[in-house]
Order: sequence, then structure tokens, then C-alpha cells
Amino acid sequence: FLPGHEQELIDTIDRLLLPSVTREWVNHDIAMETTFDGPLVDAMCAAVRAEDPDGHPVPYCNPGGTDAKAFTRLGIRCFGFKGLKLPHDLDYGRLFHGVDERVPLEGLRFGVRVMSRLWQSC
Repeated sequence: FLPGHEQELIDTIDRLLLPSVTREWVNHDIAMETTFDGPLVDAMCAAVRAEDPDGHPVPYCNPGGTDAKAFTRLGIRCFGFKGLKLPHDLDYGRLFHGVDERVPLEGLRFGVRVMSRLWQSC
């Protein structure tokens, strides 16, 4: 569920269930979110723009699981960061964690340069 919409999802599921079906949590976790600001965000954006002046780093919602949820409970802000430049026609979502997962070599080289800049600036 999206941050702030947990109850809406639960209500929708409950409304759609047949009376003979019961719902129970196997794993109940949080929807993690943080603001897109601060020194680390500035450093990530600068690293991307140094390699691609037309680049526009943006926040996104990651539908996968992450260990960052445990840190969030401790008040630690966490960010996922992909310094990866992909061709517009590559269906990365279809390839991500699939049997044919791959990225173009130049995209990977771009990412190495971005991550090197980020590490050197932090």
C-alpha cells in the first residue's frame, strides 16, 4: 500500500471478501516514506547532474521490500538510489529481477561514475 493509504486498502479488501472468507496478517509492515531533501539528497542529485547535466533526479515509490524499514522505526532516514542511466526504449521494469535481468554496459558505466562521485563527496 502507498504511504498513508493502509486503511483504505484494508477497507477495500474487506469489502471485496466473501462472507465465508476471513483475512489475517501473515506479515504486517509499514509503508516507508521520507522527504526528498537534505545534504544526502543534494549530494545524490549533484552526482547525477555531474554526469548528465540534463538529468532530473526524482523520488519514487519502490514496491519492493527493504531493510530500511527497520531503520525508519529508529528515526533514521533511508534512501534507495540508482545511479543508472537507461535508454528510453528499454523496458527495465520487465527485466528487473527477471530471468533475463540485464542493463546496458554503458548504463552500468554511468552508474559507476555517479556512485564514485557520490562516495567522494560524502
